[in-house]
Amino acid sequence: MKKDIKIEVREMPELHVAYVRHTGPYKGNTKLFADLFGKLMGWAGPRGLLNSPKTMAMSVYHDDPETTDEDKLELNVCITVPEDTKVEGEISKMTVPGGMYAVAKFELDPDEYEDAWNMIYGSWLPESGYLYDKRVCYEIYQNDPEEHPQNKHIVDICIPVKSIPDRK
Repeated sequence: MKKDIKIEVREMPELHVAYVRHTGPYKGNTKLFADLFGKLMGWAGPRGLLNSPKTMAMSVYHDDPETTDEDKLELNVCITVPEDTKVEGEISKMTVPGGMYAVAKFELDPDEYEDAWNMIYGSWLPESGYLYDKRVCYEIYQNDPEEHPQNKHIVDICIPVKSIPDRK
């Protein structure tokens, strides 16, 4: 993983997503992510929800893995959908809040995700002039790793931030 990662703070839009939730450990489990996305795509494909070039695949994280028991971690694998999309069964819907986010673009091997997250929280955030804002974090997947020459995952990691208040 390159160390000179570009992180940009920008306004991100509110996103409407359909998702499949997983509760429990997920770190490094590429099969789990593949299974969850397979379930979601299997539902979305016949409904014509994968045809839009604007459709994004993403994962939303609800908990801090450093402070939450592994068996209680909540993860949603998602695709963006029109707001009025009807869901059923294991498929649910939520709105990912918009606002100011630090967006870091990475090209990762599957085992480098944890290092990428740790770099943002451990190195970039303390030096950035921003504070973590208590909204969900998420990853936006920009490619199919199977189609990348080195099977890299091109991903935007999005961390909600807010400005540090002036200390006067």
